[in-house]
Amino acid sequence: MSTTSMRNTTLGAVGLAVVGSLVLTGCKSGDEELPAQPAASSPGGTSPTADASASPSTGGSAAPAGAPGTAKPGQAFKIGEAAEIPYDYGDFKGSRVALTVTAIEQGTPADLEGLKLGDKANGKVPYYIRYTVKNIGTTDMSYASVGHVRGLLGDGTEAQSLAVIGKFEKCKEESMPKGFANGQTQTSCAIALAPSAQVKVAGAEYWGNPYNAMSNSKGISWK
Repeated sequence: MSTTSMRNTTLGAVGLAVVGSLVLTGCKSGDEELPAQPAASSPGGTSPTADASASPSTGGSAAPAGAPGTAKPGQAFKIGEAAEIPYDYGDFKGSRVALTVTAIEQGTPADLEGLKLGDKANGKVPYYIRYTVKNIGTTDMSYASVGHVRGLLGDGTEAQSLAVIGKFEKCKEESMPKGFANGQTQTSCAIALAPSAQVKVAGAEYWGNPYNAMSNSKGISWK
């Protein structure tokens, strides 16, 4: 899922136009996109907020440019621990958030029934990566969206992602509400697909700015 920021009016228009549309994205070795439509879909509401106050672990390689406390590329966290990261997109340059993966929940293949994914979904098991975003900076982040969260398989390789444009009730990727100021928290979700029931999604990774701009391309992870 891409990390974007847009005004509420624009976000609403896009949601109405393509609600229920899905894109299946492949791994690094062979990315692919497969548009799909559910048999039926209805927009959902805004997720409730939750506080992400745990402290990050230490370790990893040299820290990216920014304030002290910024998570280092390659740094690993436990599920429930918060990672401080800069948010330098669009109108929100200079913002800072605490990103916390709170749970990785296994779904069932039946969750994907009714979606026109074709053979690409055969045998796949969805996992729901639930995370919180807390504004720890001084910028109003109204309508910003923090994505670039993906699943990791047990061997550390990237899991296939299922990007949803619109609403998927079991896993909603939420933008920030109006007036998202310092101290406020929003919940969100990313979908990862395990290739079979025998292989699990065991971790999650954030690979947005500044980590995706670095030569070693290491994000930060949770297990």
